[in-house]
Amino acid sequence: MSGPTSGHVHFDFAELSARERYKLLIGTVIPRPIAFITTLSRTGQRNAGPFSFFNVLTHDPAIVAIGIENYDDMRLKDTARNIRETEEFTVHIVDDALAAQMEICAIKFGPAIDELAEAGLETVPGVAVRSPRIVSAPAALECRRHMTIEVGKAREIVLGQVLGIHIRADIVDPARLHVDQIKMDAIGRLGGHGYARTRDQFDIKTLSVGEYEQRKADGLVTETGAA
Repeated sequence: MSGPTSGHVHFDFAELSARERYKLLIGTVIPRPIAFITTLSRTGQRNAGPFSFFNVLTHDPAIVAIGIENYDDMRLKDTARNIRETEEFTVHIVDDALAAQMEICAIKFGPAIDELAEAGLETVPGVAVRSPRIVSAPAALECRRHMTIEVGKAREIVLGQVLGIHIRADIVDPARLHVDQIKMDAIGRLGGHGYARTRDQFDIKTLSVGEYEQRKADGLVTETGAA
C-alpha cells in the first residue's frame, strides 16, 4: 500500500495476500449479479447454490461466466463437480423475494443434502437440460458447459452457453422482447454480507457523435459531462 495519490490510496496486489485482494475486490466491484445455480449429479442428486462472481460475456454465442471457488484442499465444490460430470446447469436470476431462500442454499451442507428441499423451493424439469428450474425465480438461463478455465488454486471459471431462457410472463413482452427491469426486482451482491436492490434506476442514452457535437455547439456539454 502506498500513500494517497490524487485522493486515492494505491494497493499493489503483489504485496497482498489472497484474502486481502478478495476483500478489496468484493468491496469495489459492486453490485455484482448473482447466479443462483442448480445442477444434478450423475446419480440425479439435486444441488443449488449462489455465486456472485458471475456475468454475461457475449450474446453471439450467448455465453455466461461463473467463478466457482474450490475447497481449501482443492476439491471441487458440488456445483463445479456436477457441471463437469453432466455438462449442464441452470442459472437463476435472484429477486428480492427469493433472497432468504437463496441464502439457505448458500449454507455449506454436505453433498447428501438437497438444498432446494431445505429452502422449500418448488422446481420443474428443464427443457434443454436436466437441471431443475426454480419456479419462483423471475428468470432462468439453461446452460451447457462451453469450457472450464483453471485460473489457480482458489477458483475455476466455467463458461456456459445459454441454450434458452425462461422469463416470468408478467415481466416480458414476447413480441418486443422487452424485459421490465423494475418488475424483475433483481438484487446484487456487495462486500461483506451486503446486498443491493435495483429499484432505484435511471436512464442515460449514449449519444451519437452528431448528437454530442450538436449539444457541445449548443453549450449543453460541460467539463463534467452533458447538461
